[in-house]
Amino acid sequence: MLEDGKPLFLQVAEMIENSIIDGSLPEEAQAPSSNELATFHRINPATAAKGLNQLAADGILYKKRGIGMFVTLGARTVLRQRRRERFAVQYIDPLIAEADKLGIGVDELKIMLDKREGAR
Repeated sequence: MLEDGKPLFLQVAEMIENSIIDGSLPEEAQAPSSNELATFHRINPATAAKGLNQLAADGILYKKRGIGMFVTLGARTVLRQRRRERFAVQYIDPLIAEADKLGIGVDELKIMLDKREGAR
């Protein structure tokens, strides 16, 4: 499940984000502990803790002293918005730039997208 090329703690954080976005880890639910994550993914507990702490620093998780980490209210909305912005930068902006190079206008691009969606 973990991949090469990206730091493990970021992969751990992204997996938890994905669980929040898809609803399998709802808001106010307790997140897996660093030891649970470390055991499951066969990684160092400190690495797992770094991923959890990154999410806490980003306001996605919060700590309950002596109990664990929990998903913040509104975390799903925040994560979806961040991912939408990242999606636009990673995919939409290059798509528009390439379409411009090829002389494809916005209307033609919309038609192409509609055709692709219909083919799925």
